[in-house]
Amino acid sequence: MTVHIGAKPGEIAETVLMPGDPYRARWAAEKFLTDAKLVNETRGMLGFTGTWQGHRVTIQGSGMGMPSLSIYANELIRDYGAQTLIRIGSAGAMQANIKIRDLVLAMSACTMSTPSRGIFKELNFAPTADFGLLQAAWKAAEGRDVVTHAGQIYSSDVFYDERPDLSEQMQRHGVLCVEMEAAELYTLAARYGRRALAILTISDHLLTHEALPSDQRERSFGDMVEIALKAAFA
Repeated sequence: MTVHIGAKPGEIAETVLMPGDPYRARWAAEKFLTDAKLVNETRGMLGFTGTWQGHRVTIQGSGMGMPSLSIYANELIRDYGAQTLIRIGSAGAMQANIKIRDLVLAMSACTMSTPSRGIFKELNFAPTADFGLLQAAWKAAEGRDVVTHAGQIYSSDVFYDERPDLSEQMQRHGVLCVEMEAAELYTLAARYGRRALAILTISDHLLTHEALPSDQRERSFGDMVEIALKAAFA
């Protein structure tokens, strides 16, 4: 048991899926896991452990933003021995060829700053995904009726951004989408020698201002969860 995770020793699997929303963690556990058990509800950040095709899996909410994810990822890795961490979340598209409901596999994540920024000082560390997970996720996506993109994303410190000039430069340089957690997850995975990947469903579009209706999100997010599970155990 840690400050933020109330699970007992042995209750967290080596493979952890990390949605930001704790209620999405519950939805994914109920839909995809067998014999899912609630192992954490400290501060309302729900976590469940069960099995998928015979493999133990934990689905643990991470909250919004890199500071929150950093707390949970650190404890999952250092105190519970998590080896594979896959973020499953939503993102806002930044390129015209990316549509609502498309999936993005984050090869790398640029950012203004992360909770780990102070470690690197003047160095601009480039956080990247685990290639094996990325490759397995791409193969898993090929067999599904969902458009998938792979490339660089932007992990933002803020949800309500007021830097249109920065967004324009990222669009110009091919950044696919924006979210708020992956850069810190990739940095922690590199630090501790673990595998990490962010698989993102496009729920909003910065150029067209489209948004995926809430009643349609679960169906679209299901593809993301299945791809994450198949990639983890490929």
